[in-house]
Amino acid sequence: MLHVDIPTLPEFKALSSIRADACVSIYLDTTPLTQDAGSARVELGNFARTAREKLEAAGLDKRRLGALMEHFDGLAEDDEFWRLQANSLAVLATPDKLSVYRLANDLHEMVEVSDRFHLKQLLRALTFPHSAFVLALAENHVRLVEVFADLPAREVRVDNMPKDAADALGKSTLNDRSHSGRIHGSEGQNVRLRQFARKVDAALRPVLSGREIPLILAATGRLASLFPSVCSYPNLLEDIIADSPDRMSEADLANAARPILDTAYAKDIEGMKELYETRSSQGRATADMSDAARAATYGAIEALLVDIDTVVHGTVDDESGAVTFSDKADAGNYGVVDEIAGRALASGARVLAVRKSDIPGGGELAAILRYAV
Repeated sequence: MLHVDIPTLPEFKALSSIRADACVSIYLDTTPLTQDAGSARVELGNFARTAREKLEAAGLDKRRLGALMEHFDGLAEDDEFWRLQANSLAVLATPDKLSVYRLANDLHEMVEVSDRFHLKQLLRALTFPHSAFVLALAENHVRLVEVFADLPAREVRVDNMPKDAADALGKSTLNDRSHSGRIHGSEGQNVRLRQFARKVDAALRPVLSGREIPLILAATGRLASLFPSVCSYPNLLEDIIADSPDRMSEADLANAARPILDTAYAKDIEGMKELYETRSSQGRATADMSDAARAATYGAIEALLVDIDTVVHGTVDDESGAVTFSDKADAGNYGVVDEIAGRALASGARVLAVRKSDIPGGGELAAILRYAV
């Protein structure tokens, strides 16, 4: 079983805003097999030494450097921490604080040293978290199941959730006449099932309020078409688990949800590509890094696709967004694309960390603009 720590978007933005005399970002491969964790611990030590050498060359105060290295030494010696791992590990440290995230994604190993963190790889975990809620909806039973990237799915307690359709309407059966006596048969059942669906939606609102992860419906028959028509949650996916959820365990629902999530993510990227092409003809899109940096600085980016693997070193001016590129990685510069992504997020842009093959033109980034700059 993988042990995963995915930062929330507010946490990511807080990390992106940190500036310090030394920010070290380490990404390394790990394994959920405890007996094989030793190699990752050794690699962490190697990366920490590389960071120390860069910071010594930059003239970091020795006491600050010592405080920073204590974080890495303490982490390397924490047997309990290394016993519970996933596929990748992000270690973000300043002399004052250490943040660690265990991730399900397979990430590119690296160490970056600057006055800010390198977060583009961590952004990948937010872009495609592979988590969702599944609403298992049937006339005689309702469950909300939370699906995680690589942890067992679990049922979520929902206050005021009706046990079944008859309970929702205070009836012993759905086949009696309505209070008006005018509707019955299939017409009456449709009316009552819609009422049931609305009560389920109302119970879900406090649980889903403010959330952004997808909701997947598992239902058959009339409920499969009725619930989407009354659902108020904006992230209900179009594709459903078209099987009777009564016969499905939490694990079965999670397994059925994952290909639906994959399809949704693929559609999302294709939609971004189509929008990029449309905006390009309007002068409101760019794949040029310097133009994108200026647009991010002015808050003009609406959506941004960035290559998760490539690192382009340099700096971006805080006021103008002008880019100064560098041909070497040292403590005096940072990842330009990473900085553009952070500024775009700070202005409310949607940012997706993807593979280069998913970026229009195959470059390091593709920016969709709110207005021409």
